[in-house]
Amino acid sequence: MRKYVAEFIGTMVLTTFGCGSAAISGGIEGTLGILGIAMAFGLSIVAMAYAIGDVSGCHINPAVSLGVFLSGGMSAKDFGGYLAAQFLGGIAGAGILYGIISCSGLGPVAETGLGQNGYGDVSYVGLSLTGAILVEILLTAVFVLTILGVTAKAKTSTVAGLVIGLTLAFVHILGIPLTGTSVNPARSFGPALLVGNGVALGQVWVFIVAPLIGAAIAAGIYKTVCRAESE
Repeated sequence: MRKYVAEFIGTMVLTTFGCGSAAISGGIEGTLGILGIAMAFGLSIVAMAYAIGDVSGCHINPAVSLGVFLSGGMSAKDFGGYLAAQFLGGIAGAGILYGIISCSGLGPVAETGLGQNGYGDVSYVGLSLTGAILVEILLTAVFVLTILGVTAKAKTSTVAGLVIGLTLAFVHILGIPLTGTSVNPARSFGPALLVGNGVALGQVWVFIVAPLIGAAIAAGIYKTVCRAESE
């Protein structure tokens, strides 16, 4: 249960601070811009990795948990528990952000958004559905493969949190103008559920399915290429 609570807290923090940096600062053209928002997501991972990493491994992302599960790193019971905790954490984080924006002078949440993902007219560059699926698969595969690699070796375990956080920022730099960057179904589901926008909730399936596909690809690459090379 301690592991599941840790995953809930970590996902809540990631969603609140990462999505909040986008919603409160005005998005891509706002105060922080692409690099600032990307770093907010990355630094959230770094902070949580060193706060709860010893308890749960700090997945705080269903795609990461799937990659670890398919690589033989966790049981089916823990996988289910992690997923439940992460999705609940994403909803809680979006709820906190909703409350903060509602108490501010930024305007209604319908205008600021909650950092939700999107494609088509919602995408900054008008990325198509097919493009969004491909982008999320690619970015998630890179992210999860990095996690599997850096956490597998004892000599890199002390810097794993920093590497993972920087990698998350790295994939966000490319992905923010395309889809807003999900690579995390729980982080996408919470804001889409609470923003009160039918478009966001109608599109969220892409940001649940595509990252999971990307994670499965990463696990396959790790098991057949990286792990074999390490051994």
